[in-house]
Amino acid sequence: TESENILGYFVNVERIPNSCSDSPNRVFLKDRKILLNLSMAYYRVNISAYNEVGESPQAVYIVPEFFATGLPGQIHVKRQGTNAVVTWTPEYNPKCFVIDWGTGKEDMHMKIVTTAAGNFTLDNFQPYKLYKIMVHASDVCQCESFITHEKTFGVTHFYFIEGVPRTGPTNVTILNITKHSALVKWNEIAAENRLGFLQGYRIGYTDSSRKKSLSVTLNSSTTSYHLTGLKEKTIYRVQISGFTNAGEGPLTLSQPFSTPKYGTVEPL
Repeated sequence: TESENILGYFVNVERIPNSCSDSPNRVFLKDRKILLNLSMAYYRVNISAYNEVGESPQAVYIVPEFFATGLPGQIHVKRQGTNAVVTWTPEYNPKCFVIDWGTGKEDMHMKIVTTAAGNFTLDNFQPYKLYKIMVHASDVCQCESFITHEKTFGVTHFYFIEGVPRTGPTNVTILNITKHSALVKWNEIAAENRLGFLQGYRIGYTDSSRKKSLSVTLNSSTTSYHLTGLKEKTIYRVQISGFTNAGEGPLTLSQPFSTPKYGTVEPL
């Protein structure tokens, strides 16, 4: 607010996590902007102003997570005992690799590899949690230089052990009901409830007499399905589940609807 009294700004750029013993990179600025060329690792930026009297409290900015396409490498992860082995293509041998892995910026591990290797072995994995694994390359191997020199080589996601979804999809609704058809829509299963890579959904419906039933398997990007071949003036019940490589999760609550006789929906 007293900009005429400000002599400049201190900007600290801190990597998350940072296994180096050095302090965050500190930059002195006169202007109120800075261009940072960063890798896809997590970063915290602390900004403070200073004048002849002293330094202000810091404003903290967390660089938001972003997704890049066209990274130079493809990362592959395979479970091996209690650890995971990371390999990559194409082959690339910079002076050192920096690997980050964890479930989010509050739970990341960092490993620096300065020897030529064909793979990395990582630990600290738990079942049913989605891990993000980032491999960065640097041609300068001093710890204090990683922030400015590392470039992201590849990124992948990994479940050490997959489970079945703990819930089905949410907000199942039946729309556009006619004598012989209806549109079923739903919201995808939330990421924290998947417990594995979601492979798809199974939608099933049964009429009130249980003489007519159908089960359809859909891919994981599908959030609607058009039911056809229905019988007029009949009550149907719909249930949906999601599945991963570990199996099928629980069905949603039975969702009833009634087909009309003359083209208008009759309430249940």
